[in-house]
Amino acid sequence: MRKIGANDHELMRGLIREDPGSLESIIEKWERPLYSFAYRYTQNEFATREIVQETFVRVFTKRERYNFDYPLSSWIFTIAANLCKNKARWHKRHPEVSLEASLGNGGEEGERSMMDVISSEGELPAESIEKLEELDMLKQAVMGLPHDLRTAVLLHHYEDLSYKEIAEVVGCSVRGVETRLYRARKLLRVRISQIAEREEEAQKKTAPFSSEAVHRVFSNAVC
Repeated sequence: MRKIGANDHELMRGLIREDPGSLESIIEKWERPLYSFAYRYTQNEFATREIVQETFVRVFTKRERYNFDYPLSSWIFTIAANLCKNKARWHKRHPEVSLEASLGNGGEEGERSMMDVISSEGELPAESIEKLEELDMLKQAVMGLPHDLRTAVLLHHYEDLSYKEIAEVVGCSVRGVETRLYRARKLLRVRISQIAEREEEAQKKTAPFSSEAVHRVFSNAVC
């Protein structure tokens, strides 16, 4: 579980009073986790920056609606998750409009695209290329999940939120979160297998992408 600082509520009280520095302190603490979540949801740096910025705008403009019975993490990720969902809906209706997509993850070393790594570091050993290909399959599979399942997976496996916090974000019970994560894992296994099969056929690889490799992609990241 993410450790929630005892000063979160004090920061919100200060924000409501419009104390100098309160908003800056909230941004400093939560900008990176929000960016991580939004990028993994959208896989788009331009959209991510818009979402993070708008999240903090709403935290400020709706500060008096904050419910002190809940941790700030629940509220702030609820806002971000809704913005992610709205952005995805907009882009689905306007597929011809570029969002200046990038294939990396905004700078985290472990999740750059294969082409980014190759161009910057030269030739890679086959094992490293395989790992990056597997990571890309996982990203594609996560992007294909419905909003509620994708949000639960990202908050639990990457942002380390508790089931209770996730339940508050997605608007269900703790048991409902468990069910969503179970469904998400099943779908991810299926989707990763399907993506692997499509890429294998498209690239006409001589060596098949084995079921063991599919299991490794899934288990290393979300199990």
